[in-house]
Amino acid sequence: MNTGLFGGTFNPLHNGHIGIIKYVKQAYQLQKVFLFPSATPPHKPNSNLAPARDRLEMVTGSVKDLDGVYASDIELKRKGPSFTIDTINAFKKNHGLNLNFFLLMGSDAFFDITTWKSRELIFKAVPIIVMLRGKMREIKTIASFIDEHVSKGYSLDAGQNKFTHGQMQPIHICNVPKIDISSTMIRTRVKENRSITGLVPINVENIISKKDLYK
Repeated sequence: MNTGLFGGTFNPLHNGHIGIIKYVKQAYQLQKVFLFPSATPPHKPNSNLAPARDRLEMVTGSVKDLDGVYASDIELKRKGPSFTIDTINAFKKNHGLNLNFFLLMGSDAFFDITTWKSRELIFKAVPIIVMLRGKMREIKTIASFIDEHVSKGYSLDAGQNKFTHGQMQPIHICNVPKIDISSTMIRTRVKENRSITGLVPINVENIISKKDLYK
């Protein structure tokens, strides 16, 4: 069973996230997608980061009616920083060999992967789907980055959307619809007392208001 793993701060989750999840799930025939908010992201400052339990609550309420999409508290249960390789290994341990995992990540996260713990193990552990909003990066830029920072053994397939390697997992490139919504935008609008209706799921809007987040 093909299963996507999508981590992030989700600070907060917004409708852009929802649209991308639906698109990638269909495009790669993923039967399941797990969203796991980071408890303590090692690569992002903690300023204006909503409590982890609040972010998990927002994700959980937003995906409960999405077929095959689930929220996971796997990183909240673990003490210390949230490292992706540890999360991948935990999913494999918890779910056995019945699931074929794919790691979903945005282009920003992918180009920041040089700072990640044990990144070489990530590329050996699971296939990666890099989600590009519109056509933010030319394929040559991605190829150069992979060659320099991941492995020179990757080669681009004829379809120009997948890099393969003899000893490592493939890297898929998925051009997702460009949606002009970001978590930074949402936080800014909340701080300025501007409406976020239609930009986030209704439960996210309610939780932000009820708990006075991002003020």
